[in-house]
Amino acid sequence: MKNQKPLLTILKIGGKLVEDEQKLNYILQKFAKIKGRKILIHGGGKAASTWSKKLGITPNMIDGRRVTDAATLEVVTMVYAGLYNKKIVSMLQAIPCNALGLTGADLNTIQSHKRVVKDLDYGYVGDIDFVQTSIIQQLLNNHITPVFCAITHDKNGQLLNTNADTIASKLASALAPFYHITLKFCFEKNGVLKNPADDDSIISKIDYQDYQKYKTDGIISDGMIPKMDNAFSALNSEVEQVYICGVDAIHQNAGTSIKL
Repeated sequence: MKNQKPLLTILKIGGKLVEDEQKLNYILQKFAKIKGRKILIHGGGKAASTWSKKLGITPNMIDGRRVTDAATLEVVTMVYAGLYNKKIVSMLQAIPCNALGLTGADLNTIQSHKRVVKDLDYGYVGDIDFVQTSIIQQLLNNHITPVFCAITHDKNGQLLNTNADTIASKLASALAPFYHITLKFCFEKNGVLKNPADDDSIISKIDYQDYQKYKTDGIISDGMIPKMDNAFSALNSEVEQVYICGVDAIHQNAGTSIKL
């Protein structure tokens, strides 16, 4: 139909996958074969910590979230926007998949503000205010695959470290009026697990009530909580399908399906 919205796949890959070159190549081969429009978002936190230590900067993490002082911001910008973003783009070009590496500052695609200090000061961490959907649509319509790293900006010259799961969720939410979106958070496990020690204990479907219960029971904890929060945030913004999955589910709707 003429007015039917096109399909768009948004894939976020975790830092552990980005840092394993063999796994990264496997993921990108699968990602490149996804038909239609697609966007990739990546992290790289472990490498940022490694490079911080090499440069004599001690990483500071609170509840799994990085405190980003001025020196740490320089390191994460170099690692996310430089080393890993360009490495991923070059690997996609070789497949070939015509990709463009971006921070939120490029073309003013993602604008944020520095997180307001409440109980804890996370430093130069960005909370997203605005996604420039028209520019992203132009790229997609010209068969260009945007590859976003976890850096945004405040439009006043300040770069900001921004959670990659949040970037994926906000991009999906902003683009939902224009596309039928499938959002996938891909990480080293095959989905949300009932038993972290058992890779086969995948929970096939989680709704918001289940999520609250699993949090109370300690089944969902730590870094999985912001991932789940971002998944529900996207669903509440009319994103149609959201999955938390492993690398083999990039081409299929497998792993854990998140439902309202």
